[in-house]
Amino acid sequence: MTHIVIAADSFKGSATSQQVGEYLTNGIYRVDPTAEVTTVPIADGGDGTVASVLAALGGQVLTTTVEGPLGTSVEAQWGLLDDHHTAIIEMAAAAGLNLVQPDLAPLAASTYGVGQLMAAAMAAGATTIYLGLGGSCTTDGGSGLLQALGAQLLTADGTPIPRGGAGLRQLARVNLGTLTPQLADVTVIGLTDVSNVLTGPFGAAAVYGPQKGATPAMVTELDQNLDHYQAALAAQNDFPQSCPGDGAAGGTGFGLRVLGARLQPGTATILKLTHFQDRLAHADLVLTGEGRIDGQSLMGKASIGVVRLAKQLQLPVFLIAGSVGDDLDAIYGTGVDLVLSSTVSPMTVDQAVAQVVPLLTQAGTTAMHAFQLTQR
Repeated sequence: MTHIVIAADSFKGSATSQQVGEYLTNGIYRVDPTAEVTTVPIADGGDGTVASVLAALGGQVLTTTVEGPLGTSVEAQWGLLDDHHTAIIEMAAAAGLNLVQPDLAPLAASTYGVGQLMAAAMAAGATTIYLGLGGSCTTDGGSGLLQALGAQLLTADGTPIPRGGAGLRQLARVNLGTLTPQLADVTVIGLTDVSNVLTGPFGAAAVYGPQKGATPAMVTELDQNLDHYQAALAAQNDFPQSCPGDGAAGGTGFGLRVLGARLQPGTATILKLTHFQDRLAHADLVLTGEGRIDGQSLMGKASIGVVRLAKQLQLPVFLIAGSVGDDLDAIYGTGVDLVLSSTVSPMTVDQAVAQVVPLLTQAGTTAMHAFQLTQR
């Protein structure tokens, strides 16, 4: 009997990680109905992180009403593991780009609701909080998050600075002694695979601001405001003023470090947390994938993390993508044995999304035929 492990990231906008596994499995069974298939949902700290961890370890999905990125209330979901001491939070649930569509607001978007989610997790008994720093619409340096947890970030006249990256320029006084004391007993781990610092040409505003709707003038304003904010907060903390990862999620990485949090690689941490390597013990083939694969996927994408772990165990691994971009030589350089595109004829993105079920089912069939060829 052939043992296959499927560990694919979500195909954004069309299928969750779990669904991708189901569709590929259906295709595999067309070729070999006797195959034993294990589906392991995965993520890199962005969308799907809560579902991935809960599917592997067990737990419950909770919903908390928080302040959204522009001040209106949103219902944000997060996860509490069965041990009742470990929480999994996706930043995007409270401050995601999807919450400001179609009117992006890069100067005003705030992380306040993310801090509220952390507070809810602590109130539920969590002593360890994993916070996935993917998909945010914010560039406020995590200032809203800090305010929600009790920090006083004040203007010259002693009032709280306005929400969002634009408000950072008014920061005149900082009081971190008002942070909720409960944080002292909680381990916070920020999950990110980006290495950007907070400011400058490789900082949060310059690199990611345009994706969040920032014009060149806004990028300049946000970068200057973050620089001012960084100097004010770093003066009160005994840590390096600039570290890789600070620029994650519009500077939320830096804000977390103010709390004493650790920043860890998202993909590697989640694969370790969910004991993914144990799932590979009896595998004959590993299938992974994501919506798009190209040279940029080497920068921490979940599927590449799966490839590398599978190759450490000398397992064959196929990567299936909705679309395949350039620099495939670099992808093959990770050890992947075969890259397959699920879109086998010219079509628009909307058409591919609409046909995701048959396309991924056929991709599973193709992958299984290819594997059987290697066994002859």
